[in-house]
Amino acid sequence: MLSTLFVVDQNADILPLNDNVVTFETYLQEYPKLGESKLRVINLCDCRRYLSQGYYCSLLAEARNHQALPSVKVINELGDEGCTVYLSQAWCTQQGIAVSQPLSLLICMGETQQTEYTKLAAHLFAQFQAPLLTVHVQPQGNGLQVQVMRSDFSSIEQDELAFCTQVLSRVHAMQWKKRKSSKKHRWDLAMLVDHQEQLPPSNKNAVSRFVKAGAKLGIKVHLVEAAELYNLSQFDGLFIRETTAIDHHTYRLAQEAEQKDLVVIDDPSSILRCCNKVFLHDAFNYKKVPSLETRFVSQCSEAVIEELVEQLSLPMVLKMPESAFSKGVYKVKTREELQFRLNLLLGESAIVLAQAYLYTDYDWRIGVLNGRAIYACRYHMARNHWQIYNHSSKRNFSGGFDTLPTFEVPKAVLGAALKAAAVVGNGLYGIDIKEHEGKAYVLEVNDNPSIDQGVEDKYLGDELYMQIMSEFLRRLEARGKK
Repeated sequence: MLSTLFVVDQNADILPLNDNVVTFETYLQEYPKLGESKLRVINLCDCRRYLSQGYYCSLLAEARNHQALPSVKVINELGDEGCTVYLSQAWCTQQGIAVSQPLSLLICMGETQQTEYTKLAAHLFAQFQAPLLTVHVQPQGNGLQVQVMRSDFSSIEQDELAFCTQVLSRVHAMQWKKRKSSKKHRWDLAMLVDHQEQLPPSNKNAVSRFVKAGAKLGIKVHLVEAAELYNLSQFDGLFIRETTAIDHHTYRLAQEAEQKDLVVIDDPSSILRCCNKVFLHDAFNYKKVPSLETRFVSQCSEAVIEELVEQLSLPMVLKMPESAFSKGVYKVKTREELQFRLNLLLGESAIVLAQAYLYTDYDWRIGVLNGRAIYACRYHMARNHWQIYNHSSKRNFSGGFDTLPTFEVPKAVLGAALKAAAVVGNGLYGIDIKEHEGKAYVLEVNDNPSIDQGVEDKYLGDELYMQIMSEFLRRLEARGKK
């Protein structure tokens, strides 16, 4: 169990959190105290200068085996002038972030007063885990240029001080609440979720069933959002139930968890391989995984258009390398439409996938965990649409589904699913497959497959969640024996 200590430069009264606020001088001279080895230090001192009190606060915390926020690594990474990052337009659009004028934000523990930029704040905090950050956002080209700098209590305004106090009070209360509870489980698993996500990989009822299944196996499942994961070391594993992407906190957290030797699903290699269809289809080709004829396109000349029409015929499907839930996937019916759409997509990505079009009434989804099929669904196409999701329709957004036992899946479909999963790794995957005239064609491998209560678990029920959490238990126990 961890208690929380807030360290400030000089005036401990600046933060009204009882005895949990001390000055740097007090922390320097009086800690560690007996019984205080399990301590989380929230360093609110001025860290903007090398060898400042804030720098030494984090350095001493790490030497004393206290868990420091920010770490010395983050302090050095931000440097005296801060760090500049670039956010692509595609990522901003996906997150619903729009900035047309220069903007400055104060971020406290991943939160900001300007609630329309909540996701931006959480994203930056996940990357630069410091309690106070000042960011300057500047529209540039098709994206945003963001300068991230450390901040401290002595440099913020009075209204900002009140906001930060509220946020830190919640952090303080959350940590004390956790301290009061006795540990009844052998393992602690962080389940990463985004409560604001419109199409999460698991609905609330499914998440609840994961928690209950874990408890039966001695695994305490903690539901956390990205902004709360500023210290992964307190957990034994990470289960990502938020839509993943490479230029995203999900990938960075997976990397960090793996570096800290946590059990991770989805692991960073799986995210990297599944999120980019260029890798998948190239690997399918080399590993002889049955799939629809696909071409990589990097330019939109008349010769390329002619070759695509000749090889794939019309209509055909164009895909962005990174996409999820049928987004970034387009069917083109004419040469003119092909040229127009291809030009647009190549403006966003250096490579676009062109794929032969094959209509079926439904797509298979085979859930595979560690090389074993654990569930099977048939997702029917949305009404009057060629995909299972119709993002332009609110009434008929998705088609129906059938959930079947895996032993009823056609042999060709099951074999293709297992072969495709083996290309990626031994994680949890959803393999999308079309079946036509007895043949199976793998469309893609999803590293973060949908597992919703009432859909994917329709046949197995609670047993599906038990199987997934049992795999976590197996890996946790194997890791514990090392």
